[in-house]
Order: sequence, then structure tokens, then C-alpha cells
Amino acid sequence: MADEIHCVPGMMAASNASDPLGPTVWEQVARSPLHNLWDFEGASVKLVWTRTFHAMISDNVLSRAAEMGYYFLFALFPTLICASSILGIVAQQASHIYDSLLRYLALVVPGAAYNMVMQTFNQTAAASSGGKITLGLVVALWSASVGFASIQDGMNTAYKVKETRPYWKSRGSAILVTLLLAVMVTVNLAILLCGDFIARYVYASVWHHTLASGTVLVVHVIQWVIVVALLLLQFSTIYYFAPDLKAKRWHWVTPGAVIAIVGWVISSLGLRVYLHYFNSFTVTYGSLGAVIVLLTWFYITGLMLLLGAEINSEIQAAVVERKCGEEEARRIAGGAGDGAAVAAGVQTTNGA
Repeated sequence: MADEIHCVPGMMAASNASDPLGPTVWEQVARSPLHNLWDFEGASVKLVWTRTFHAMISDNVLSRAAEMGYYFLFALFPTLICASSILGIVAQQASHIYDSLLRYLALVVPGAAYNMVMQTFNQTAAASSGGKITLGLVVALWSASVGFASIQDGMNTAYKVKETRPYWKSRGSAILVTLLLAVMVTVNLAILLCGDFIARYVYASVWHHTLASGTVLVVHVIQWVIVVALLLLQFSTIYYFAPDLKAKRWHWVTPGAVIAIVGWVISSLGLRVYLHYFNSFTVTYGSLGAVIVLLTWFYITGLMLLLGAEINSEIQAAVVERKCGEEEARRIAGGAGDGAAVAAGVQTTNGA
């Protein structure tokens, strides 16, 4: 249960002395999450955007996104080795199914980077062994914890809080949340695969062309609605578990998550279009060009995650500052009114 905002006397004066959103305001943000981030409660959208822009500069978001991108890349291939080794031993057909799921990553991952990922996956799946499972699992879990730890650091920076959780707890939650996100991503890919399969089956089974086309359209609409909903759930999961806030409130959909997802999709598609027409990385860097492209895409992903967190945190900070500013103004006005009443009483007494 979220705490109510408690504004102490002189809070805004102390905050404004050095930073418009000083430690006292951010402490309230960490302890008193809003019920609804879509309700700015009097704070203007322009003010939130301005604060978000300044916060991204002061929090060095661009550098933090580069750090997150590196750790995402660091965690990718050990995870693929572990997954492909397990699937290759369990059943060769299972490996083929997972290969089909991964093909839907081509919707957002640039072509050169996607081809490198798939090549690595196929090579490791063809040479699976028990030793690889053990080693791959240990390395993948550690890499996942390091990768999500970088997300935790980024979220803590956005909310101006320090990490106070014990090492075992923060890394344990990093592993569990990463596994949960991996399951969500797999389910997302499976929905894309199943949706396309159902659409093809319906189109082949229904004899009426117009009815078949209409049914296929409905199937694809439902398919993408579910995919977007799961994508929002993934972002909400990160924004809930990553920052070390004193009090937390679950939000299914937040302004930061929506803007981050839209920005991520547009940036990913923009990168694909750019590489399609100006694909000089492969020519200049050879096989290393695919790594550069993949790292760039991971950088964009980290940047959008941090942008969403900054927007959500600045909305809460703007609301806290506005409420505390109004309370401070009422307190000052009340004090001035009491002083005037006392002065008037003194004058009446002297006149008598």
C-alpha cells in the first residue's frame, strides 16, 4: 500500500536551494508512488517533458544506455548456448520449433545482426552436449544477473535512489526477473507463430474468399493486440522490480512504457530502413559489422527503457513538488494571516 505524500515545513526551500527537484522531493517519490501515472494532478505536460530532458542529461542516460547495451550483448550468446544445448538434447524437433520462433525476431532486429544470431544458434544447437548445458546454464544465469543489474542501476539513477538491497537479493531478483522476461518473450514469439499458422489454416479451409480474408484480418488483429499487451507487461515488470524504491505500486500501463515501446519500435524499424539503404557496416568491417549493428540495436533498446523510466519518475516528482509547493504556500499564507491578526489585536489593545 502506497504512503501518502508528507511534506515537511521548509521542504521546498531546502530543495530549491541547489536543485529544483532536491533529495527531499525524491525521497517522497521513493516512498509515495502515485495511484495513476496518467493523472498529472495539475502538472503540465510541457513541464514534465522539460524535466525529463534535463534529467536525461544530468543522469547521463546516453552513457548508461551504452553500458546496458554491452551487458545485453554479453548475456545473449551464453543464453543461446544454454537454450540450444538443452533443446538439442531433449529433441531435435524442439530445436527446430525454437528456431521458427526466433525467426520472428527479424521483425525488429536488423537483418545482419539477426543472421549472426541465428547462425550462432544453429551452430550451437547442432553441437549440443551435457557439458555445454552445465557450463552454459551457469554462465547464462550469471550473465543475466549482470545484465539486469545494469538495468537496476539505470532505474535507480532515474529515481535518484541508491541500491540498498543485499547483494544476494538484488542478484537473485535479477535472475528470476530475467527468466520471467525470457518466458514472456518466448510466449510473444509463440503467439506470432500460432497466429500466422491459424491465419494460413483459415485461409486454406474457408472456401469464401471475402469471408476467409476477413477472418484472417481478425486473427492478425487479435494476434498483435496480445503481442502489444505482453510487451507492455514486460516493460511494466522491469519498471516495477528494477528500481530500489521504498514503496512500490504496480501499473499495468504507464506513460513511460507506452512512449518507450513506441520509440523502440520506430527506432528499430528506422535502423532497419537505414541499414537497408546504407548498409556500409558489412563492407567496411566485414563480419564485425553484424556485431556493431546488434550492439547498436541493444543500445537503442536500453535507451528507450531508460527514457520510459525517466518519464515515469519525473511525472511523480512533478506531482510531489506541486503538492508540497501548494502546501508550503498555504502554510506561509496561514502564518502571515495569524501574524496580521495578532498585530491587529495589539493595535486594538493599545488604542483602548
